[in-house]
Amino acid sequence: MQKNTKNPGAEKRGLQWDDIRYFLELARTGSLSGAARRLKVEHSTVARRVEALEQSLGIRLFDRLPKAWTLTTEGETLVAQAGRLDDEAQAFSRIALGVSSLQGTVRISAPPVLAGHFLVPRLAAIRSRWQNIELEVIGESREANLARGEADLAIRMSRPTAPGLAARCIGDMGYGLYAAHGYTSRPAEAWAFLGYDDHLVQVPQQRWLAQFAGSRPFVFRSNDLAALLNAARAGLGIAVLPHFLAAGDEALALLVNPACPTVRQIWLAMHPDVKRSPRVRLLADLLAELVGEAQALLSGARPG
Repeated sequence: MQKNTKNPGAEKRGLQWDDIRYFLELARTGSLSGAARRLKVEHSTVARRVEALEQSLGIRLFDRLPKAWTLTTEGETLVAQAGRLDDEAQAFSRIALGVSSLQGTVRISAPPVLAGHFLVPRLAAIRSRWQNIELEVIGESREANLARGEADLAIRMSRPTAPGLAARCIGDMGYGLYAAHGYTSRPAEAWAFLGYDDHLVQVPQQRWLAQFAGSRPFVFRSNDLAALLNAARAGLGIAVLPHFLAAGDEALALLVNPACPTVRQIWLAMHPDVKRSPRVRLLADLLAELVGEAQALLSGARPG
């Protein structure tokens, strides 16, 4: 048998779609660590896949700098086409989901506290109604990109503005002032407040709380509602919290006066392509049903 005299290292590896995806994410973020976080892999994996793409194409796509990877001229030429390929791949995945059955995975993106404290217990209680589905609930403050398949369904606290999404309002969420029992027995001028950090100061309930607090201090801030809840429970101050989170907490008392006027709509969004999927439609209907059944709790309606 004749020996293969070719140098194996010189053979080009076939072009792989995943390599293009890694190239595109690195081009978008400009760093291995940023791309790795987005792709949920090790940064060495990103480097290896991009280098494999360069080898298969026979061109250099990035200049390796100490703190960043910058596109070469050739890389800049190819990145737009890579973006179009990514859009087509995402569309293919959405359409495939649309012709799928009641079996498979459904990913739901929702604000962290709403996901963990409201959705998960209620979805668990009706497991028999989605028993053939593998459910992923992603608690995140940012808006998942539904066009890129980051989630199949998204619950948002404002009407989605991204073009092309199918969205419907499924309920309302109310807020109130909550503090540990006995906290408000002290003079009102001595009250301290707990609020969102600088990234969330413009949300409606925080703007109202800042106006109500006036010159009185905020002694604690966080981007995490669970942290604000626990700070209020510990007697650190007064927080504006969703009724569904705080109303049943025995460590907290609701300040009836003043009542927080903020009411936020709860929106359920999906991409039209995945709307055709039986399992996505099933979960969408279940989410709307759960929110509807708990509307009194969510809005803070009190028995008459």
